[in-house]
Amino acid sequence: MPAGIFRVCLVVITAIVNHPLLFPKENATVPEYAEDIIQKMKAHEENLRLEQLRLEQEIAGQEAAQKALEKATETEEQNIKEPLPWDLWSAMSMVIFLLIELWRQDYQDGNWQESACEEDDMAVLGKAFKGVALPDKAALANFYERCILGATGDVARKRELVEGFADDLLEALRSVCNRDADMEVEESIGVGSMYENWRVHKPLVCDLIVPFTPPEPYCFRSQTWCSRESVRPDKQGYGTIKVCRADEDAAGCICGKTKLGEDMLCLLHSQTNQTRPSSEMEDLLCFKNTQYLDADQVMKWFQIAITKSWNKISHKYEFDLTFNLLDAPGALKIKFRSGKSIAFNLTPVVQCEDSDAYFISHFPRSSLTADPASSTDWFVTFAVYERRFIHSISKKLPANACHLSCLQILSFLHGKQCSLTGPSSLTNYHLKTVMLHLLQTRPYQDWASENLEARLQDMLKFLEKSLQEKKLCHFFIGNWKVPEVLNFPVVFQKAEPLNLFRPFVLHRDAYRKTVDTFHEMLRNTSALINEYTVHIPSVGHTNMLHKESL
Repeated sequence: MPAGIFRVCLVVITAIVNHPLLFPKENATVPEYAEDIIQKMKAHEENLRLEQLRLEQEIAGQEAAQKALEKATETEEQNIKEPLPWDLWSAMSMVIFLLIELWRQDYQDGNWQESACEEDDMAVLGKAFKGVALPDKAALANFYERCILGATGDVARKRELVEGFADDLLEALRSVCNRDADMEVEESIGVGSMYENWRVHKPLVCDLIVPFTPPEPYCFRSQTWCSRESVRPDKQGYGTIKVCRADEDAAGCICGKTKLGEDMLCLLHSQTNQTRPSSEMEDLLCFKNTQYLDADQVMKWFQIAITKSWNKISHKYEFDLTFNLLDAPGALKIKFRSGKSIAFNLTPVVQCEDSDAYFISHFPRSSLTADPASSTDWFVTFAVYERRFIHSISKKLPANACHLSCLQILSFLHGKQCSLTGPSSLTNYHLKTVMLHLLQTRPYQDWASENLEARLQDMLKFLEKSLQEKKLCHFFIGNWKVPEVLNFPVVFQKAEPLNLFRPFVLHRDAYRKTVDTFHEMLRNTSALINEYTVHIPSVGHTNMLHKESL
């Protein structure tokens, strides 16, 4: 463009310089009356004017083209700088959308698995029950009579013996303890399979819980995980127990939270009614420098108290009493001179407010259940409500209902399978939870004795589905359908349901082992039932031989 402007300027200057009017006539070298010369000059001038117009048009066109080019360049640069992030985010959003869609489809189809090994487990688990042929009704009835009833025939006698001895032992414990300083024990309560009439595994162990209270003027104030705004998953099912004075407000008096002057006194608490020093709180079995009850301290106190009480009454009995397990505070064993023995558990507990739920210091744990993070965390047991629910619903079922028979057969088969392939993380409590859920969902008439095979299949299917989903909800926690006759606390009904199979999500090896054991049990069901039915005589035949020997 500069070259074009220079050319235009040069033409204009040339035209101006050569214009004839710019020169005076006296200086003219051209004759005035040479008409031909004037005509040529006019024609030359016209040509110059036309050339100037052409050049001006050309320059204008070049300038317009240059502006259009610059504008296109700016637009292109802007498109390069600005839309690139938009294109990047659009592409990323599209990729994420496609991944979510693929995951959703896989999840709906049941194809999403956490690992290749778990994928194989689930493929086997989904088809395990379909290929199982359970024995017919006659075979199951024969197996139950020979194997289950034959092993549990003396349950009532052992239960009566243990209850009588436990009452005597606790009465001696009350006499040896200092009522002004030691904990006070109440009457024992029978819980568990022996008192729910479905225990099948030997030895037949009675489970008794013993509520205890602190000496006056102290009391226990408990706080469960339900009453907290947020709680870690591993804290669900636990609570804490605070040792307070009976006249202290539950929220605590303000005098304990503020510094009063030396000349100021609390109108509610006098100087003689102050909290005990730290050493005395430890005497109340509290954790060091706290007011919270310590499960380990309770275990030591209870073992010492049991030892003292046995020393006081041992002369009355012709057997010995020993601690069966060192880890449990009240795992006891009665040893007769004949060599026979009876085991039972006497476990200290604390009542949860005014309900029949209890904080238990120690309880049998599965391989998945980790110990509590602190000894001030107490597990909440609903064993009394479970026993009460089974007894209550049994009155509504047909005579000789098969609900306990199904549980006993399943517990027996699982126990025998574990003895063959090793321990499993599936416990008898899980099996009982399955039965409780089915008792609540199925009509009462479906539990007639002739439906034993069908109900056993229901329990296996329910258990299979729970293993597949890694979800088995606690029967009472978060269950709004609990019968009102049980007077179950509403605070636990409002709580979030507790998944008993949650540890399987974290422990994949234990989950695969449990699935394998369950699968093997399904495959071996018929073989186990036939084997034990053949080798074990019937109960009637055993009683006949016993009478003949007498």
